[in-house]
Amino acid sequence: MTTDTPTYSLHQGTVPLLISIPHLGTELPPEFTANMSASALITQDTDWHLDRLYVFAASLGASMLQAKVSRYVIDLNRPPSGESLYPGQTTTGLCPTETFRGESLYSGWQAPDAQQQSDRLARYWRPYHHALRAELDRMKAQHGSVLLWDAHSIASRLPRLFEGKLPDLNFGTADGRSCAPSIIASVVSEVHATGFSHVVNGRFKGGYITRHYGSPADRVHAIQLEMGQDLYMLEESPFSYLEHEAASVQPLLRKMLQRALTSLATVSV
Repeated sequence: MTTDTPTYSLHQGTVPLLISIPHLGTELPPEFTANMSASALITQDTDWHLDRLYVFAASLGASMLQAKVSRYVIDLNRPPSGESLYPGQTTTGLCPTETFRGESLYSGWQAPDAQQQSDRLARYWRPYHHALRAELDRMKAQHGSVLLWDAHSIASRLPRLFEGKLPDLNFGTADGRSCAPSIIASVVSEVHATGFSHVVNGRFKGGYITRHYGSPADRVHAIQLEMGQDLYMLEESPFSYLEHEAASVQPLLRKMLQRALTSLATVSV
């Protein structure tokens, strides 16, 4: 079954795997765009094309939850309180006011005030998280345990956020708290024989979704994968999908998800 709403789409699968893509959205509602800068309107910090990159997941039987609204309106992978996930490090907030490169998102307009943030939480953030929680509960009731795979991508070089070039594959398990060790180990084992670089719980340890929903004791295992966008797309405008490059990484993504599902079935609580 597929549910389509103004803020997200949800396809319900048949296996205990939910792929969440909270930063896929590019929509900027008209009431915001009049005050937004040129930098905002190109939505450059979108996790571009991940629906296309993970299109094979339907054949695995996975559920897919995909955001429609841009992270520039509200970031679905931030806590509703707005607290920083990486204290002391440069990052963007719940209702961002600047891009990853430090460019202002607004022209002559201050950050959204408390009422505006509350409105955005109600209109965009809560519906996505309600759908995510409900789907995890449905899958857990049906299968006993579930794997939440939070899919992300980011420009491979962003000096304001990290030094040098980011590893190709950045796995986050909240320093081991969101996922059983055997599951993440099985996923990473698929990377060793490839030419892709990787790190576990490096610069990106998992955002709010991984940290909040991942609870091995409750039979929900969560992994965030932050990929360098140079693996499958043009990192500058027009942010084109690159078929040849994507075809090199897609088989690995499939193998990692399959190994994770196999490992999930062997985890005892």
